[in-house]
Amino acid sequence: MRDAYYRRVQLWAAGFYRTAGLHWDAERMQGEPFKYFAYGAAVAEVEVDGFTGAYRLRRADIVHDVGDSLSPLVDLGQVEGGFVQGVGWLTLEELLWDETGGEHRGRLNTQAASTYKIPSFSEMPPVFNVHLFERATESGAVYGSKAVGEPPLMEAFSVREALRQAVAEFGPAAWSVDLGCPSTPEAVYWAVQAARDAARVEHPAPAYAGV
Repeated sequence: MRDAYYRRVQLWAAGFYRTAGLHWDAERMQGEPFKYFAYGAAVAEVEVDGFTGAYRLRRADIVHDVGDSLSPLVDLGQVEGGFVQGVGWLTLEELLWDETGGEHRGRLNTQAASTYKIPSFSEMPPVFNVHLFERATESGAVYGSKAVGEPPLMEAFSVREALRQAVAEFGPAAWSVDLGCPSTPEAVYWAVQAARDAARVEHPAPAYAGV
């Protein structure tokens, strides 16, 4: 390696693959611009403390399409990891900007894992079921498989929607919850308060005359 370095001999190779069969007609809006799509479905169960906004993810059930899996254990780990990363993105990783003024005004204060909360073992649901979709061979792909990595991240929306549904229970019927992302315990707390206020307006407490 040392001799190759000094003689300027390249020791690696590079290549580029072009997926065959892809085409798209922009005028007719027809074609096949991608080789395949990856699909998944997830259901999450959460528990919300109506007094503090704190919550726990109690259970997650996921079915994910990886085609014919080349390595089920690796794919299961990818789905689990992507899902938990998505939970962090949607519930924990809040962007905070410097508003104190001066030369640092507008600087992102939460720019690294040392300055914001990332998912840990405590955020993992006690019941965590992941199932790889069966009989899902993808023609034209390597051994009928599909790549798995980022797609499971989107399944974490089940957690955020479970939080919205839980908060809605504190409000009147058909209450539309305004809960942004990340849905931190603080954000959940204020959403619960808004739901309770709406419930009081719709069903005010009866007034009793003093005796």
